[in-house]
Amino acid sequence: MSDHDGVDPTSLPLFAPGTASLNAAARFAAPPSIGFTPAPPVPLAASDRAGAGRVDWALLAELRGAAAKRLSTALEDHGRLSAMEQREMGRTIIQELLTDESQERAVSGRDAWSMPDREAMAQALDNALFGLGRLQPLIDDDTVENIQIAGADRVAVERTNGHLEDVDPVADDDEELIDFLVFLASRSEVNARPFSEAQPRLHMRLDGGARLAASAWVTRRPSVVIRRHRLREVALADLVERGSFTPVVASFLAAAIRAKKSIVVAGEQGAGKTTLVRALCSELDPDEAIGTFETEYELHLDELPRTRHRFVYAWEARPGSGEVGADGRQAGEITLSDLLYDSFRFNLSRQIVGEVRGGEIVAMVKAMQSGAGSISTTHARNAQSVMSKLVTCALEAGESREWAVSALSESLDIIVQASMRDVIDDDGQKRRVRWVSEILAVSPGEDWSRPATTTIFSTIPGTQTLVPGVMPDDLREELIPFGFDADAYYAAAGEAS
Repeated sequence: MSDHDGVDPTSLPLFAPGTASLNAAARFAAPPSIGFTPAPPVPLAASDRAGAGRVDWALLAELRGAAAKRLSTALEDHGRLSAMEQREMGRTIIQELLTDESQERAVSGRDAWSMPDREAMAQALDNALFGLGRLQPLIDDDTVENIQIAGADRVAVERTNGHLEDVDPVADDDEELIDFLVFLASRSEVNARPFSEAQPRLHMRLDGGARLAASAWVTRRPSVVIRRHRLREVALADLVERGSFTPVVASFLAAAIRAKKSIVVAGEQGAGKTTLVRALCSELDPDEAIGTFETEYELHLDELPRTRHRFVYAWEARPGSGEVGADGRQAGEITLSDLLYDSFRFNLSRQIVGEVRGGEIVAMVKAMQSGAGSISTTHARNAQSVMSKLVTCALEAGESREWAVSALSESLDIIVQASMRDVIDDDGQKRRVRWVSEILAVSPGEDWSRPATTTIFSTIPGTQTLVPGVMPDDLREELIPFGFDADAYYAAAGEAS
C-alpha cells in the first residue's frame, strides 16, 4: 500500500467555519489503517448549480465529521473497496445523516428543509468528503475555463466564451485555503507534491485533468490559478472555425507536422498554447507511437480515442523531497531528461516535450535532435523573442550560450506565436479572444551567435488578420508533398499587398 492509501475520511477538506485555526497536519493527518481512494467528482445537482439550494456551512462542518467517522468504520468492516463503492457507501451515510437532521428539525419545531436545500447540503457533503470542497462547483461547471484566486475571497473565473466574472469565496479565510492546498498536494497516490513554508510553490494536476498552480508564504495572500482545458479532441479545422487562423495557415501547419518539422508554440500565459499543440498533434498519423514528457500532465493525448492516437506513452516528472544528494538532486527526483533517456527504448515515432520554463530546455533539444519532429511550448511576448527566451532557459539549466544557440539553430524549425487580448462587447462585457499572430522559420545563420529567422506569416497591426510574408524556397518544396497549399499562400500574399 502506498503512503497515501490510508487517508482518514475525517481529515478530508471542508471549507467550513470553525476549522481554520487548525493546522494542516492536524486537519488532514492520515493513519495507515484504512484504505481510502478518492473517487472522481460528480456533477452538482441542478438546484445547487442554479443557486436555488442553500448550504449551512456551520451545520455542514458537523455533518461532515459525523459522515467521515461512519465511513471510516464502514470501510474497516468491509475492507478495501473500489473508489465507486466507497462513494456509494458515503452517499448512503450522507442521506441517513440528512434524514436524522430533518427529523430533529421537526421535533424541535425548526423550519424544515426545502428539497433544493437538502439536495444542496447532500452535494456539498459529497464534495467535502470526496472532492474539492467549495471549489468543486467551479470545477464541475462546464462553462468555466480558468479559475483565478488571489486570497480566499478574491475569486474570478474565465468562461468558455471568454467572459471574465467574479464568483463567491472558496474558503472563509486564507489560512483555511492554505490548509486545503497542503492536503490537496499530499493526497495523490502516484505523484504527491510538497507544499509548505520550505517549499512554497505548488504545480500539480487535479482529478479530471485541470492544472493547478499555487503560491503561499512568499505571496501576500495565497494565490491559485486553475487551468481547465475544455478543448481536448481539437483539430486545426476547429481553430479555423473559431477564427484563430485561416485555412492557408492550417494548411501550412498541417504540412509542417507531417514533414516532421520541430515546432515551438510560444505566447503569453493563457494564450491557448496547449490547445494549439493538441490541434497540431491531430495531424499525426494515428499509428505513430507518441511519447509526451511534462512536468504536470496537461496534453492528455493518451486520454483521446484510439482513432486519434493509437499509442501514446505519457510521462510526468516527479519532484524530489528531503535532502539533496551528492549529485545535487533531491531524493526521488525524476527529471524530464531522465524520462526522455528511458523513452529511447520505446520505439517512439514522436517525442513531445510540454512546457519549457527553464531546465526543460535540455529535454526539448534532445527530443528535437532525434529528428522525428517534436513540439513544445514556452512563454514569450512575441515570436522574435522566443530564441532569446530559450537561450535564457538553457543558461539557467547550466548550459552555455554557445551550446544553446547552436543546438536551437540546428534542431528548431518553426516558431508559432499565439496571442490574446481582451475586447469589450456591445453589451459592455469583457471577452478574451485568442489567435495565432505570427509564424517564423528558423535556420542556422551565417553568424553562429544568431540564428536566421524568416517571417512566414504576420498579423496586420491592430487586427487579428494573419497574412503571408516570405516563404523560403527550400521549406516550400519540402512542405508541398505533405499537402501545403502553396497556390493559396501566394494568392493570399497578393491580396494582402
